[in-house]
Amino acid sequence: MADNNKPQQIQINVDPAVAQGIYSNLALIAHGPTEFVFDFAAMLPAMPKANVGARVVMAPEHAKRLLLALQDNVMKYEQQFGTIQITAPQTGRTIAPFGNGNKGQA
Repeated sequence: MADNNKPQQIQINVDPAVAQGIYSNLALIAHGPTEFVFDFAAMLPAMPKANVGARVVMAPEHAKRLLLALQDNVMKYEQQFGTIQITAPQTGRTIAPFGNGNKGQA
């Protein structure tokens, strides 16, 4: 009889180009009845617009699993390194890069 409660091991391969990752300080999230769409972008000073570096599309169940995994990891991070401070004013957005929205000047 197989043990259905035993976690299944998954082998994961990360392509070297993907392993480098992308920098993101802005996440845009949209959803429909069957999927969530996450756009990860970088908004940099003196740049007129944010560039999306990656888009991830997932089913609602997987989006909720991501939420729970992220909550768990943030909790573990804060236990090890201390509370993460959010200093940007709350504007109804999840991420508000560069505070008040002024454009950077060179």
